[in-house]
Amino acid sequence: MHLSKRHMNKQLDEKTKQKIIEWINEGFSVAQIQKKLAEELNIRLTYMEVKLLLADLDLVPKDQESADQKKSQAPTPQQNQQAQQSPLNVGTVTVTVDEYPQPGTVLSGRVTFSDGQRADWYMDEMGRLGIAPELTGYRPSEDDLKKFKSALQNELARLGYL
Repeated sequence: MHLSKRHMNKQLDEKTKQKIIEWINEGFSVAQIQKKLAEELNIRLTYMEVKLLLADLDLVPKDQESADQKKSQAPTPQQNQQAQQSPLNVGTVTVTVDEYPQPGTVLSGRVTFSDGQRADWYMDEMGRLGIAPELTGYRPSEDDLKKFKSALQNELARLGYL
């Protein structure tokens, strides 16, 4: 079962909501809750959808509490600049995060794919990820997209966003 954000909360019965609350109380992370939903309840959601669901239910997982504490200790502009200048490289895909997100985005940055093609990436307030290549019509390989998503997730976690 795959639920859109609009229908997530409406389609979850009380038993499912109670199970999620139980997992939160047991200290499960967002990723662990995502896995439990899929394995035990056959509800398949993306990581971001689980985060949104938890927010809709006013629940904060243990891993999010520590991330929120890290955010309250926000890095200085100098630390952000250093992070941007030392991009994370997974294989041959390089990702940077902008110190100040582009207008209309929550997060943004640059990616260089294994073939040398570059693109801007961005995340909107709904958690949707987008890529705007420099070369019109360019599409990165599936392998590069996987590496990009992994590198981005690692970099965002390193910077305290996840």
